[in-house]
Amino acid sequence: MLKHEENVKLTRTGPGTPLGGVLRAYWQPVALLSELPSERPVKAVRILGEDLVLFKRPDGGWGLVSRFCAHRGVDLSFARLEPGGLRCLYHGWLYDAAGQCREQPAEPEHSRFFEKVRVSAYPCAERNGIVFAYLGAGDPPPFPGYDCFTAPREYTFAFKDLWECNWLQGLEGGIDPSHVSFLHRFLDADPREAYGQQFSEEVEGTGTRLSKLVGDHCRPDIEVEDAPHGLRVYAVRQLTESVKHVRVTNLLFPNAFTVPFGNGKVFTQWHVPVDDEHHYWYMIYYDFAEPVDAETLLRQRLAGVSLPGYRPLRNRSNDWGFDPREQRELTYTGMGLDINVHDQWAVESMGAIQDRTVERLGVSDRAVTANRRLLLRAADAYQEGRPLPARPLDEAAAAALVGPAAVDTIAPSESWRRHWLDREAERRGSCPWTGSAPGGAAGA
Repeated sequence: MLKHEENVKLTRTGPGTPLGGVLRAYWQPVALLSELPSERPVKAVRILGEDLVLFKRPDGGWGLVSRFCAHRGVDLSFARLEPGGLRCLYHGWLYDAAGQCREQPAEPEHSRFFEKVRVSAYPCAERNGIVFAYLGAGDPPPFPGYDCFTAPREYTFAFKDLWECNWLQGLEGGIDPSHVSFLHRFLDADPREAYGQQFSEEVEGTGTRLSKLVGDHCRPDIEVEDAPHGLRVYAVRQLTESVKHVRVTNLLFPNAFTVPFGNGKVFTQWHVPVDDEHHYWYMIYYDFAEPVDAETLLRQRLAGVSLPGYRPLRNRSNDWGFDPREQRELTYTGMGLDINVHDQWAVESMGAIQDRTVERLGVSDRAVTANRRLLLRAADAYQEGRPLPARPLDEAAAAALVGPAAVDTIAPSESWRRHWLDREAERRGSCPWTGSAPGGAAGA
């Protein structure tokens, strides 16, 4: 359990908070490209408790500025998008992508008052269907060489969902490897055949679907180790005396994780605060073997959310679609076939901000406790002006942050640590867009 003051430190992320400062020191997703219509690519954004407006610049880049005009505080998400930037509808003040006011047409012709007016503005960059922003102080760090950023666009798919709880609850769900044995379990055979369903695919070399394998072996050995990107998490299940199932997942510090998603597929997911009681998860899904059927994936995901807010149709207001008959006869949860809904229920049901002072953690929670220690150390480092984990200071350091490997595989019991690395090297060696392992054991 955490002390009250520690829980507050880890869950409050608004301007001026220690954890808010940590998150702002890294690139954060702010919108899907698909949310920005070509006829008027302007969108209101709320992130880390700050209201902003995102817009496309004439050069194809993006601007992200304060949502409210410095003059009289009206909403710039309704502004006219012009070649010079956003023009406020109220009195015609024009702001460029740097937040600088360029024109004040109602002021005297000789006035230079506009030169003194600037609103908040943040640099943006586009990566595989998502617009990222850097909201911290100083120059932004270079992007790491992670697979989610370096994969060709046609091998990726991006999406997001709104979850009505604190960001840390969502992140901790993603780095908890033991919950998959229960939360995503089926009482009989897994009925899903849909493209991209992780738990409906057979685990290589077993003839068994992942949902059944992890359900039948519900007590994995969990190990956590420090890694250049944050943490590497192993969930190892003994299938026979000589064979283990090895599942390797990763924390990408500070607020993302990378997990395997079926044979040859992986996704990276960020949990980004809107405010302290709501957050979006953003995902980049990528395939090591073949281009992604993005249209099919988009159709599947859109069927479960309401637009424009990307709020899941199953939510607290309708008990996440809970069906007691389904719980008796088909699924462990009684909440449908979509594992995202299962995860959503788990973290939203804790309340808007979980009280971690009353929880009781065990050995299976090693990844959660390791991450909390890492976050608390980073919050102190931020306040003291010391370097932060997995934040590259130059292009060479960014290029060294590769992968990370996220695999489901079967391995000999005595050599599983070497085997999963060899399996990952084999996969990357045959991949059309990697062609080699990411620096061997160190890079994996």
